[in-house]
Amino acid sequence: MLSLVTVSYQGGPAARPDLLTALRGWVDPTSAVVPEDSIFPRTQTAEEVEQENTAEMTNSQDNATAAALTEMKIHYTMVPTVLSVEKSAPASGKLKPADEIRAVDGSAVSTVEEVSAAVKARKPGDEIAFSVSRNGQEESVTVKAAASKQGTAMVGIVMQAKYKFPFKVTINVGDVGGPSAGMMFALGIIDKLTPGQITGGKAIAGTGTITPEGKVGAIGGIAQKMVGARDAGATVFLTPADNCAEAMKAAPDGLRLVKADTLHGAVQALDAIRTGKGEVPACTAG
Repeated sequence: MLSLVTVSYQGGPAARPDLLTALRGWVDPTSAVVPEDSIFPRTQTAEEVEQENTAEMTNSQDNATAAALTEMKIHYTMVPTVLSVEKSAPASGKLKPADEIRAVDGSAVSTVEEVSAAVKARKPGDEIAFSVSRNGQEESVTVKAAASKQGTAMVGIVMQAKYKFPFKVTINVGDVGGPSAGMMFALGIIDKLTPGQITGGKAIAGTGTITPEGKVGAIGGIAQKMVGARDAGATVFLTPADNCAEAMKAAPDGLRLVKADTLHGAVQALDAIRTGKGEVPACTAG
């Protein structure tokens, strides 16, 4: 069984905790008392933080799907897509959010970086032709470039890579936000697409962000997440390499910490645990 873990919080701008709750948090090893602005930056409202967490969860699921398919050598494509258009920018009223950019000046593009490079290769004042897919229809849009603060050509759009997977992947985890379940999502997808159980029937939990290339990143709340995993019956905890030193100081009894710096490494570690053959990378305090 694969389990992802999350942490909850009490307090925040809309519901600050009372003194008794704070004191309990200080003495309870399964809780942590942190400055409010570490979760709710002063420049953001509580609603904006929640929206950002939701967006990070969506991106995490897309990245996890891409990482899992990359690990399994299943082909997928990415399309540079307009996320937003700056007001009063050259592209305003011409390019629109959700436009999929297929070509710039007649040259096909497949990544955000290629679109950016094609625009910067022109000069301010040049007219740049974009071939886009808008609501399923192919359209041609011409935008006159302006000068950026660095003096290079710009049209004033923010882009993101939109994945085109060969099949639909649906992940449902309820009211949970943030990017920290990425690695476990990717492992779950691999488990669904391969015969047998990736865990060999063992109770394994873990955490870690994921990039489309399969790089595992550090997360927050590692001490609380380990306690939750152990209480749920996990005996193995997949730990981001950059969290290992912190995790070693707070690991509950009976929980084996396995270091994971890439999705490929995590898959190999699970294979070694399942078969009893091969090396299982362990967290160290160093």
